[in-house]
Order: sequence, then C-alpha cells, then structure tokens
Amino acid sequence: MTPAPSRRQTPLERLSLLTREIAKFGAVGGVGLLVNLAVFNLVRHTTELQVVRASILATVVAIACNYVGFRHFAYRDRDKSRRTKELTLFLLFSAVGLVIENGVLYTATYGFGWDGPLQSNVFKFLGIGVATLFRFWSYRTWVFRRLQPEPEPAPVADGRREPEPGRVNGRREPEPGRVI
Repeated sequence: MTPAPSRRQTPLERLSLLTREIAKFGAVGGVGLLVNLAVFNLVRHTTELQVVRASILATVVAIACNYVGFRHFAYRDRDKSRRTKELTLFLLFSAVGLVIENGVLYTATYGFGWDGPLQSNVFKFLGIGVATLFRFWSYRTWVFRRLQPEPEPAPVADGRREPEPGRVNGRREPEPGRVI
C-alpha cells in the first residue's frame, strides 16, 4: 500500500496521479460497461422484461463486477480498514448512479416514446455516461479514500528520532507469545 505522500505535491505530480486514477477507473468502468450492455441486450432480447427493468438488472450485475475491479485494481492502494463502511457507501452511491442511469432511459422510453432497440441502447449508453461522472466523484471522494500519511517520529533531545514502537535496532520485534 502506498500512503498519501507527506510532502506537498507539485501540480504536475497531482495531474499525473489523477490521470493514472482516471485510466484505472476507465479500465474497470469499461469492463463494467461491456457487462452492463451485454446483460441488458441479452435480457432485453431473450425475455419479455420491460426495457427499464432489464436495464436495472444489467446495472446491478455491472455494479457487482465493478466493486471487485475497483477494490482489487483501481483503488487497491486505498484504505482497507473499514470494508463494511466502504461497501455500504459503494452500494449507496451505486444506487444513486443506478437512478441517474436508468432515469435517462426511463425518460427517453416513457417520456418520449423512444423505445426501439437502437434508441434504448443509445439512451442506456448516455445514462451510463452521466452516471459515471457522478460515480467517479463519489467513489474517489467518499468510498475509496486515500490513506493518511503516517506522522514522522518526534526527535529526542539529542536530535535522533524516537524508534517506532515494536522495533528494536530497526527490526520489528515479535509479538509476545509468537514464535519466529
């Protein structure tokens, strides 16, 4: 795990990190998009399920796929200490994204009567795009939070650093009762 740097980053370094984050988010999202559209079209053409219900089912399958990708690829270096809270927030923000995504499709289908196969896919794709902007912001801000940098040990009177607890001569001391 890479904690957030303790020194102040230059704008170029921040831009580089953001670019890598967007690329990883896009890779996972691309897989999720393919899963979403594949499930949507499979359900739409093999069942009598209504368009928006088929879309909701496809979105739920894509959300499950995306969580695994985000946790183990895009945001693997982020804080993992609160998995229950992380998953709860992920599902909450994903549900909001689901409403955004399928709200666009619902409006096109039932508001304007655009419900042909091509039109459904176009508005499904458009809804995914709008919801993706929201998801990117919410996941990086609230769900997969950066690790806080560890504080530097305070110097002792002679200028040397206080050793970390549990370390002797730079090596980690074994836990009591644990055999090495």
